[in-house]
Amino acid sequence: MTGTSGQRKFILTSDSGSVDCDLGQEGNSTTHVRGVDFSCVDRQADALYLMRGRSFPFGMRETPTNVVAQFEIEQDEFNFDQEHDDFDPIWEGGNGFGSNDCRDLSLKFDHAMRPLWICSDGRVFLESFSSIYKAAYDFLIAVAEPVCRPANIHEYVLTPHSLYAAASIGLETSTITAVLSRLSKTQPPSEIFQFIEECTSNYGKVKLVLQQNRFFLESNEQSILSKLLADDIVRNAWVLPEPRETSHLANAGLTVTHAMKDKAASAVTLAVTERRMHSGGNAESNVTAGVTDEQEMTQESLTLNTTLLATDADRKLSSIEIVAEHVEHVKQRCLPGNLGYPALEEYDFRNDTRSPDLDIALKPMVRIRPYQEVSLSKMFGNGRARSGIVVLPCGAGKSLTGIAAASRIRKSCICLCTSSVSVDQWAAQFKLWSNLTDNEIVRFTSQVKENFPPRNQACVCVTTYNMVSAGGKRSIESQRALAELRARDWGIMLLDEVHVVPAAMFRRVIGIIKAHCKLGLTATLVREDEKVEHLNFLIGPKLYEANWLDLQRDGYIANVQCIEVWCPMTAEFFKKYLDKEQALKRQVLFCMNPNKFMTCQYLMRFHEQQRGDKIIVFSDNIFALREYATALRRPLIYGDTSHAERTRVLHAFKFSTEINTIFLSKVGDNSIDIPEANVIIQISSHGGSRRQEAQRLGRILRPKPDALFTRSEVRMSNVSDVMNVPNAFFYSLVSLDTEEMYFSTKRQQFLIQQGYAFKVATNILEKGGKSQLLFNTRMQQVALLERILRLGEADALEDSVDEDFASIAQFRGGTCLADRRGGSMTALSGAQGTYLEYAAKSEGRV
Repeated sequence: MTGTSGQRKFILTSDSGSVDCDLGQEGNSTTHVRGVDFSCVDRQADALYLMRGRSFPFGMRETPTNVVAQFEIEQDEFNFDQEHDDFDPIWEGGNGFGSNDCRDLSLKFDHAMRPLWICSDGRVFLESFSSIYKAAYDFLIAVAEPVCRPANIHEYVLTPHSLYAAASIGLETSTITAVLSRLSKTQPPSEIFQFIEECTSNYGKVKLVLQQNRFFLESNEQSILSKLLADDIVRNAWVLPEPRETSHLANAGLTVTHAMKDKAASAVTLAVTERRMHSGGNAESNVTAGVTDEQEMTQESLTLNTTLLATDADRKLSSIEIVAEHVEHVKQRCLPGNLGYPALEEYDFRNDTRSPDLDIALKPMVRIRPYQEVSLSKMFGNGRARSGIVVLPCGAGKSLTGIAAASRIRKSCICLCTSSVSVDQWAAQFKLWSNLTDNEIVRFTSQVKENFPPRNQACVCVTTYNMVSAGGKRSIESQRALAELRARDWGIMLLDEVHVVPAAMFRRVIGIIKAHCKLGLTATLVREDEKVEHLNFLIGPKLYEANWLDLQRDGYIANVQCIEVWCPMTAEFFKKYLDKEQALKRQVLFCMNPNKFMTCQYLMRFHEQQRGDKIIVFSDNIFALREYATALRRPLIYGDTSHAERTRVLHAFKFSTEINTIFLSKVGDNSIDIPEANVIIQISSHGGSRRQEAQRLGRILRPKPDALFTRSEVRMSNVSDVMNVPNAFFYSLVSLDTEEMYFSTKRQQFLIQQGYAFKVATNILEKGGKSQLLFNTRMQQVALLERILRLGEADALEDSVDEDFASIAQFRGGTCLADRRGGSMTALSGAQGTYLEYAAKSEGRV
């Protein structure tokens, strides 16, 4: 091919032949190759983008399945370095875009059937429109961390922690590399295989075991433990054996015993499964499988005990005892990137004869959803219970997943929550889904301190992180309860909203309470202080994470429409907002923006009167929360609201038709179950917290009945599929031209990465009319502004919860930012918790 001056040519090579395509100066030629339309290529840079191995981003949906081609370009005919070229210079490596050039990769002949693109830097792209998307997603979520999961292309990244999690659920190195090669459109780079080998080869060689409330590091190789003891942190946490145990000591004081045969519990499980297959079964018997499984497992373990529990004469087990308070630091040092021997935590609960059994089983009417079964299979894949984290969207059944795990282990269970309201909800969930009664469930909060059964009887304890980790003087009832928590042998620890555990105060819980297995549950595995990676050694690896859009598409969570509403600032409010003397009151000014107030009132009136919806209005600013709730005559809940008042308001909101809207501060972000709510209006938030935005959206993610939208709405929407009609609404009200717009963009990042899209509305009040709304006149707006300017600094602050005080200080540019809060001498002296408990007792509430 010969090129001409002022004109560029390139060759498209496919299995049907070569096609010449001219891109002249106008750049608007059209060429068809196997049904692919290139008329959208209107610039030479677009053609280059198309030819460098990228997926076609110009709306050509049929490209990934219909094109079987390798695109080549004749370098001598197409000079990239010509100065007169109008080629986009960003391809030369500016700002990192285009620096990872994949032109040299060769596509496999059947690449259209393979859904993965694997890059040398560890990034993996998944085509969600692939016919094998489900299987590819289940594997990829187990070996990689999700970065962004929009509708068509998902992005993941291979990290040491994600591969550590993959190895923890039983995936071997050879399996990971083989499946990645099978699913990849190109041959994966050798660097990827080497990275996987380095991250997974040492997993399982060191185990952390809890025996009689004592922690031990075990390994089949004494050299590994000797290598660990060479580290200062591990050596300082080492408990030297007692002198009477010297007969069992080997090299360097390591305790050596005969190892038990591996996979004993999984062999019992396999035996029961095979017997059931031979005996047959029907659908009716499968309903009560949660009960029959445990009975059969116990019988089989007794009959096979002599063979399965025998020691292996050819293998010895070395162990060292670790101080309980230093377990966190030892696990951190063992992770990849440090010593490289991650400590495996597994609980062989079926062969645990020391801990008393808990008579718990799921009710026959319980149906476990497919994604819940997948998460449980990751935890119990080899017949033992692995410690780790399960990430499910709000409203997707995290409580049922935790209760199902507890019913499978059948040992004492402790459940940790963030508030006393969630304690009551978890206790109710245990009674709803299982056969437990109030006699087996113990609640431990500042208001309720129920008695524990004898220690030889198993139970379920539901409490808060604060009740366990709070220091200072405690009441007599609390001291007794804490003594029981420390002394009992807990089979499983359920950690609700596990993302709060890395906070300085909450992480103390892990050292105080000793449990064989820990299961963390959350919907938002994200923190603004970047301490979320600490969960890998505090709790364990991530076992499973569900895709929000997949659950929404399958009807397991609500179809939410996210809308950002821009509210212009009035002239008087905006003038004071720009005043430097009012810098501390800027948040109150853009929260109390009259146009935002009228927008909130208009949306409330629309959803209450025309749709009959249940609405939650969120505000972190207490002054704005009180002003909105008082002016609109609606109940409110914030930090100082008593537990009895919160329960009364939430009960009325759920079951009464008279209260359809409630106002909540940040105390309603986590662990409040309000399935009836289907509309959220957010008037202020905690800066740019991504976690808070997702948690608030989760308040309305419970699946909604079809009755929430009428047939007329479906006809007017021109939507062919009724499932695409939104049945829940999330409004974020933002004052225009203020710092709230920046924070709003930052808050939405997590939800956008999950595939959600925010629509922008700018003219809501133009259709509704302002005459019937509050603060619609300039006189009312000026009076409101004067009231705001008279506020003290303490009144202009946000509501605060215990998690905020325990969070780690954030840094920006290397400088610590001060955080001014209202407080009291009681809190500063450490006596606040004691005062609350004794005050509750004096009022007769305990």
